[in-house]
Amino acid sequence: MNFSIIKKPDYSIIAPLSMAFSITAIFITIYILILILSRKRLYTVSRLLTCNTCLSSILYCITQCVNYTYLLILTWITDDQLCRWRAYFSYMSLVAVIYSYVMQIISRFFFINLYSKYRWLVSFKAHVILISFGWIVILMLASPSILTKDVYFRPGELCWVPSDKILHSYYIIVAYYILPILLIISLSIAIIIQIYSYRKSTTIQPNKKRKDRDSEIFRNIMISFSVYFLGGIPYMIYSFTNSAFFYSLGVVSVTFFVNIEILVTAYLDREIRNIVKNHFRQTNTRVFPMTVNAEVFVR
Repeated sequence: MNFSIIKKPDYSIIAPLSMAFSITAIFITIYILILILSRKRLYTVSRLLTCNTCLSSILYCITQCVNYTYLLILTWITDDQLCRWRAYFSYMSLVAVIYSYVMQIISRFFFINLYSKYRWLVSFKAHVILISFGWIVILMLASPSILTKDVYFRPGELCWVPSDKILHSYYIIVAYYILPILLIISLSIAIIIQIYSYRKSTTIQPNKKRKDRDSEIFRNIMISFSVYFLGGIPYMIYSFTNSAFFYSLGVVSVTFFVNIEILVTAYLDREIRNIVKNHFRQTNTRVFPMTVNAEVFVR
């Protein structure tokens, strides 16, 4: 993806707007995390992965706020090495969100396709290992931003890899976008084939309820990822058109759709949705003082 800017957008407008969406997303995500962590019945493998995506989203939003603070306020800081670190955390947080969905799809592949043969793959311990390995991959994928000198300070621009660094730009496209999307698509096809084979089977499955639940979780993951993916479409259009308009739209759309993705994730999870509904019902319920008729005490 080409992150260079042919015509500089007006960051004085789009950066504060993107920061506002980022801050809103941080508060919403923290609220969802508190809901999950404060209730033991929500301690499941699927929600462990949801928490991982939430933490990745928080990291991404914080990184964006830091970047815009340097761009608009701390303009006198022109150190190239510091700029490379900002680029590293920008790419790393972006990759963390995308690959968190890869980990969710891998988990569903374990549950739906491999559960009968390798039941240890669906254990909590196995998913902790999966998440740990995923973060090692994430940290390594973003490392060229800090290990090379392709990123350098450019006045009035974000710390991204310039488009003239062709090899690095292609690496970003493949490692950050094409590879995870291909993994998600290929695993999703395998999962859908397995689900279809379940439904075609004429035999009664003793664990049908579990399989239906796995199918529902898989569907929810794909819906949430699709919502997040929509936020990156303006950037994709920009990479082919070099249009400043689509770049500006992309700056705002990604953080905006992070909010939508979090809300959709919470809504699709029935237990979390019910907890939130009950919380707001209790909050909105007014308690009126009970008036007692004095005649009751008159005998």
